[in-house]
Amino acid sequence: MLTLKSNQNMLTISMEDILLLLSKYYDILLVSILVISITALYLSKGAKNEKNCIPGSLGIPFVGETFALLSATNSVKGCYEFVRLRREWHGKWFKTRIFGKIHVFVPSVEGAKAIFTNDFALFNKGYVKSMADAVGKKSLLCVPQESHKRIRRLLSDPFSMNSLSKFVQRFDKMLYERLKKVQKEGKSFTVLDFNMKITFDAMCDMLMSIKDSSLLEQIEKDCTAISDAMLSFPVMIPGTRYFKGIKARGRLMETFKGMITARRNGKEYYEDFLQSMLEKDSCPANQMLDDEEIMDNLLTLIIAGQTTTAAAMMWSVKFLDEHRGAQNRLREEQLSILRSKPNGALLTMDDLNSMSYASKVVKETLRMSNVLLWFPRVALNDCSIEGFEIKKGWHANIDATCIHYDPTVYKDPMQFNPSRFDEIQKPYSYIPFGSGPRTCLGINMAKVTMLVFLHRLTTGYKWTVDDPDRSLERKAHIPRLRSGCPITLTALQDE
Repeated sequence: MLTLKSNQNMLTISMEDILLLLSKYYDILLVSILVISITALYLSKGAKNEKNCIPGSLGIPFVGETFALLSATNSVKGCYEFVRLRREWHGKWFKTRIFGKIHVFVPSVEGAKAIFTNDFALFNKGYVKSMADAVGKKSLLCVPQESHKRIRRLLSDPFSMNSLSKFVQRFDKMLYERLKKVQKEGKSFTVLDFNMKITFDAMCDMLMSIKDSSLLEQIEKDCTAISDAMLSFPVMIPGTRYFKGIKARGRLMETFKGMITARRNGKEYYEDFLQSMLEKDSCPANQMLDDEEIMDNLLTLIIAGQTTTAAAMMWSVKFLDEHRGAQNRLREEQLSILRSKPNGALLTMDDLNSMSYASKVVKETLRMSNVLLWFPRVALNDCSIEGFEIKKGWHANIDATCIHYDPTVYKDPMQFNPSRFDEIQKPYSYIPFGSGPRTCLGINMAKVTMLVFLHRLTTGYKWTVDDPDRSLERKAHIPRLRSGCPITLTALQDE
């Protein structure tokens, strides 16, 4: 007999009772023992190889540190806080496990060069599942090498110099009118919301000639839900960001299908990107996009063109407000360009090419804001970078934020200083758009959009930031101020 005493009560359990319990729950106990043993062996093996491996913590199989990343994303410090803490714990190079995959964060110019120059050969693009599910398997962001070159070539037309020249004038006109409207209202407005709306409208106009306000509102609502789902736990549970995003994606694909059908049936015709894609229907397969490729990449271009550029424009307002010397110098340059043009004339590409200091403001804004925090790649084979072993299938994340904030690369990296770009930067030290064959397709569009914005803002107005809080927006996959940077405009002629 086995006797257990508890306070004043006496509990007696016979050996027969114990054997009965063991036999009843034998399978559960066996599985539990196996799981504990395998986990202990796994952790022990990791500890033994630690001296020969990249430092870091992989956590338990599959889950790893996923919840820590999601927790950081849900905080006002942003998802990069996850990276910053682990670099503080483990060193500049570290590894972790996110969404079931091992990720290595590559913090150096040399590491960036090694990966970017070997895109397709030793590395391929890598994204977490939720991001790939959101934009679609035929998005330029997710397709394999054999499809990437073809799709990139066919998507390049909106970003040609001829197309950009037209875009600049349309965007300049739209921006001039909307800034004038909000200034006349005399109220504080949120720069991020203003920029998100105007860049979204401009992209939809360029890609699909959409001007109907109700349709724009519907598409923007769905795109926002999809964007919110890009860094979430990929499980279809009602009410979650992932669930809402995937449902929104389904609705948006149906909207795009309807537009494509209407154009093929001759009910609609516009001279835009979508029409140029549909006119290739009779071309050989390697000279056209199928409908799924068209729709996935329409979505990709809208989200990429809206969220990152709008955030960078917001940060430029914040940085210039905090550095009045740079703001005044920028305004002088832009007023000089404005005075050289006929009254009411729109900007041209020649005007933008003459914006020497403004271009440096754009560069410094992109360096400091890091709207693309890191660039994910997947190792196609075992390889070594700077003596660190990276296994086949591991994700190697080129940490642009770490490189841009590295004091050995940039003097006083946390100081906003556009004049640092008076000097030529070391190759692969400035990578806000990535590098190599997968360099961001919209690199020139982002630059001209920001230049037009800075021109109209500084030549027409001065502004005050109404909320200096630097806390970041929760659940965003790119760094954006939680406040959205609210400002009040004052027309220059009113001073």
